[in-house]
Amino acid sequence: MKDKTNPVALTRFSNKQLVDLIAPLLLEQFLAIGVGLADSLMVSHAGDAAISAVSLVDSISNLMIYMFSAMAAGGAAVAGQYIGRREADNANNAAQHLILLLGGVSLFITILLYIFRAAVLTTLFGRVDPDVMAATNQYYLIVMASIPGIALYNGGAAILRTMERSDVSLSVSLLMNAVNVAGNAALIFGLGMGVAGAAIPTLVSRTLAAAAILSALRNPKLPLRLSGIRSFSFRPRLMRNILYIGIPSGIENGMFQLGRLVLFSLISTFTTAAIVANAIGNTLGNFHLFAGQAISLGLTTVISQCAGAGEYDEARAYMRKLSKVCYALLIVINLLILACLPLIMRVYGVSPEAERLAIRVTVLHGVSSMFLWTPSFLVPSFLRAAGDARFTMVVSMCSMWLCRVLFAYIFGKYMGYGVEGVWFAHAILDWSVRSVIFFRRYQSGVWTRKAIRD
Repeated sequence: MKDKTNPVALTRFSNKQLVDLIAPLLLEQFLAIGVGLADSLMVSHAGDAAISAVSLVDSISNLMIYMFSAMAAGGAAVAGQYIGRREADNANNAAQHLILLLGGVSLFITILLYIFRAAVLTTLFGRVDPDVMAATNQYYLIVMASIPGIALYNGGAAILRTMERSDVSLSVSLLMNAVNVAGNAALIFGLGMGVAGAAIPTLVSRTLAAAAILSALRNPKLPLRLSGIRSFSFRPRLMRNILYIGIPSGIENGMFQLGRLVLFSLISTFTTAAIVANAIGNTLGNFHLFAGQAISLGLTTVISQCAGAGEYDEARAYMRKLSKVCYALLIVINLLILACLPLIMRVYGVSPEAERLAIRVTVLHGVSSMFLWTPSFLVPSFLRAAGDARFTMVVSMCSMWLCRVLFAYIFGKYMGYGVEGVWFAHAILDWSVRSVIFFRRYQSGVWTRKAIRD
């Protein structure tokens, strides 16, 4: 085992290191879901127009957030590969180039979103009621300014994970979510500011999180750190390597969220009970998967360093170990949720038809999460960390549009299975196809030739 006091030289991880890396990520993912649920409950007190506005605008901002999160993970994988190659200077410079890329691209996209604000809102939500559109416009004007902040936070968090300092990103996440929840409570309940009371804390908390995490990365004792602008030197080769993994990852996640918007549009044509069941299913679905998503983030750190060092057998061994952990956690968590479904449904207190549909889609998604999520999502995370990002992008996009979206329309709309058909296409058909293709790619070993090159 290499000296653990020098993270730049690490290519192997002890069990304690894996626990120290992944445990904060589990808590961070669970916290994000819980705070999101609390936020939605507080916003519900601001009125129907506010609820609709937040839901509509978040469908756009979440698309941006997921895209930048994937770009951050991809860029951090490059830094991790340089760590595996024991090229400390390149690893450090890759981290700085990633922050530059995320800051520049997020600022550019944010400016475009403001310039074309009227066109975006009219095209996507032009048919909503006037009071909803007014609230949507107000929320949009405030929240879109937070996109650069959350992009930079994701970039900083990814870099910290690469250094096995997920505890720092957890601390910043706690700060961000605490400010958001406290701000919502004060402005919505205390000052009665409605939709603005939901938007302002989001902007403030994300901006504060970006400042906090960038400040943490200025620590000169860190192997990957941010230096001043004067000492920064742009290196086209490093940026090319970041784009090689980061751009396909960002496009993949962006298209994934776009597909979700298309399915949301389809489900909105079903009965009210189906729409309610879908909303409940989405909420519970987040809890189904948070453990797997946390392990996926940790896996990127481990595999990128192994791939950079050319230690592919070790990468496979870590994949087997973390896959077992992922399966075990997903099975335990989902069985617990399924056992608590009757109690959960009583809390929601929805109509009998909505409850029946919600139970069906939750059971379908929960069972699928236990057995199909790991090969369909953890394996491509492994491939991306090893540098095989283009393949995962192409397969994910084709599977999503052909299996998830196309067959959602076939099963849900044309065959009359409604929301259950949509969820079957998503959690059974799409995940099964992804599992087979990605596992075969993993077995082929092609990914061993995809690491970054000079």
